[in-house]
Amino acid sequence: MSELQSHSHLHRISNCLQTILELETDLKRLEMGHALIKEFVVLKAFLEKIDRVDLREEDVLRIERATSTFLDELKGPLSLVGEKNFRRHPLQ
Repeated sequence: MSELQSHSHLHRISNCLQTILELETDLKRLEMGHALIKEFVVLKAFLEKIDRVDLREEDVLRIERATSTFLDELKGPLSLVGEKNFRRHPLQ
């Protein structure tokens, strides 16, 4: 894998993880949110070590799809708790 591909994979995965971490405040308002917040510790630790992980394109695609699905699944619950300013966090 070229250095450029490796950098691209790193950027894409970091973007997914950062997008999810940005939801921490919103998730605290959900009944199920506190269980998810515990997992944020794991995500934050992984993000700190991501530059040492060998990433393949299929891994990156799988994480991007999972992130997109997770964000879509949160729309409903967040709207039920009166989130007026919930914004879709697009993958970049």
